[in-house]
Amino acid sequence: MQKAILIIQCPDQKGIVAAVSDFLYRHGGNILEVDQYVDQEARQFFMRASWELDSFSLGRERIYEAFQAQVGESFQMKLSLHFSSSITRMAVFVSKESHCLFDILARHHAGQWEAEIPLVISNHEQLRDVVEAFGIPFYHIPVSKDSKSEAEQKQLKLLKEYQVDFVVLARYMQIISPEFIRHFPNQIINIHHSFLPAFVGAKPYHAAYERGVKIIGATAHYVTEELDAGPIIEQEVARVRHHHTVEELVSMGQDVEKVVLSRAIRAHLDRKVSVFKNRTIIFY
Repeated sequence: MQKAILIIQCPDQKGIVAAVSDFLYRHGGNILEVDQYVDQEARQFFMRASWELDSFSLGRERIYEAFQAQVGESFQMKLSLHFSSSITRMAVFVSKESHCLFDILARHHAGQWEAEIPLVISNHEQLRDVVEAFGIPFYHIPVSKDSKSEAEQKQLKLLKEYQVDFVVLARYMQIISPEFIRHFPNQIINIHHSFLPAFVGAKPYHAAYERGVKIIGATAHYVTEELDAGPIIEQEVARVRHHHTVEELVSMGQDVEKVVLSRAIRAHLDRKVSVFKNRTIIFY
């Protein structure tokens, strides 16, 4: 079954749901899912609707234009339209730590995601054998302070060549430049090894241990120009007791990171994320 997914954002006003439903009904659409939310403080309306395409009277190339003319313009809507038959292409960036990469490759290999991984890019060579064992091209692009701009240009060239739709930073230990981010706005997902905004930095689990925390966590977010401050997609925590060692905290934290990152990727692939300012609305 082929389906279309429409994501809507507009000022809140009367009649939006009725207008959307009427458009789909008039063109023979069988609605599968509808989820909506109103931010009352910002007076903004958000909606995700999906419907079957088999009986829909409009061809795919005509849907966006027709919806805008018949519904979108009168409600000042920002729209994005997606089709289930379009397989999303996801690039993975990684450094030396392998736990998130292994999890992504395993889920992809098991067919859990409607996505392709056309390539993996790393600033180190260590994980080449792991990636190539899954039949995925691996590109080693070293990054240093002096070569960062040149390295990112090489990365962007590869992403364009492989027609990549979005990027996952699977513990890629490099700061992404604003220029790079502008090529993929709200299309770069990072997993942060901390329950943001606490305990940022190179050794968050050590800092958490020193503070005697009772939870540790992980945060998946879109990358923006402000470091580790982009819209949050998913978070999770694990309980900590006083007898846990630093090594145990690291192990527990890595387990949480894998789960959080996979949930964020799933939400992004399923078109269930709408970004408003520096927040996300997640349609469950």
